[in-house]
Amino acid sequence: MARSRITSKFQLTIPKEIRDKIGLRPGEIVIIENIDENNILIKRVRRVKDPLRFLIGEKPYPRHIPIEELEEKAEAR
Repeated sequence: MARSRITSKFQLTIPKEIRDKIGLRPGEIVIIENIDENNILIKRVRRVKDPLRFLIGEKPYPRHIPIEELEEKAEAR
């Protein structure tokens, strides 16, 4: 089991053996959750290579929507 010490600024270093095992890189984002008084859980947030393609999907929307129609609907909100 890997161990690490919390610094005076409450920073924590993830041990090298763990970083290497999961391929963690500098700049990645993690989520920290408390499970109970004595346990915390650190989860990696996976980044998507092309977020726009992920959101809109592989196939384009079959119906063309004019920009004017989009603007009207946006203003109606």
